[in-house]
Amino acid sequence: MIHLILFAIPIITPLEHIARNVLDWIHTHLGLSWAWSIVALTVAVRILLVPLTVKQIHSMQNLQRYAPQMKEIQKKYKNDKQKQNEELMKFYRENQINPAASCLPMLAQLPVFISLYYALRQFAKHPPPGPQDFSWLHFIPNITWHTNTFWGGYVLLVVYVASQMASTLFMSATADRTQRILFMVMPLVFVFIIARFPAGLVIYWVTTNLWTVGQGLITRRLMPRPAAPEKRTSRTAPKEQEPEQEEGGDGGENGAKAKPAPPKPRPSAQAAPPRRVRRKKKAGRR
Repeated sequence: MIHLILFAIPIITPLEHIARNVLDWIHTHLGLSWAWSIVALTVAVRILLVPLTVKQIHSMQNLQRYAPQMKEIQKKYKNDKQKQNEELMKFYRENQINPAASCLPMLAQLPVFISLYYALRQFAKHPPPGPQDFSWLHFIPNITWHTNTFWGGYVLLVVYVASQMASTLFMSATADRTQRILFMVMPLVFVFIIARFPAGLVIYWVTTNLWTVGQGLITRRLMPRPAAPEKRTSRTAPKEQEPEQEEGGDGGENGAKAKPAPPKPRPSAQAAPPRRVRRKKKAGRR
């Protein structure tokens, strides 16, 4: 574990310097507070990740479109996991599906998240020169403090949980019911860990979630969902077919389409048995 930490220090230190320099530039040149500088940094990162986000959306649509076929493969090879994985990978290649594309934006944000975490820790130990305004929206007194050390931090945690659940609804559209429930429960579990993070880091996370929600609403309007392939079952009624041509002809009389059979004639009233009429006897005869 110690070797891993020592190996990661040369990578984390440059990331920390980059994050501090970017925040300092936004704070100095744009005149924003340190908290709003984090919001601006988050928006800039998400704009840069738009190409990856488009790939993610297309990948999710393909997964949703071919979900019935993939479930059939999983059901067919449920007793042979190795064969199941081979068939799924073959199916992905044939239909140009990349399941890992949905994770690319999240992986790309990981260095930003780590660098911002260490930058906020350094802000708490060695504040930058100038006026130290680390407050935000009148209920966060200091973005370098732990989120659970003031009452405004609990409000921020509630906003985080709500925004994380809302973003999960858009990100897990292709997941089954069990996975969606798991994704919805995860923010409630991780909130106890995130409460120990600096409030500025939670602001970054909330901004990312709100961006994801807005992005999902826009893409649902602009990008139509692909139609799923028709899934026929034994109960599906067969399609009506055109009358076939008679055998032995390419055209002409023998190749003409068969005419529909004439309707059966209705039975006429004459076909019914005759009705017997009883005659009345005359009164004068016996």
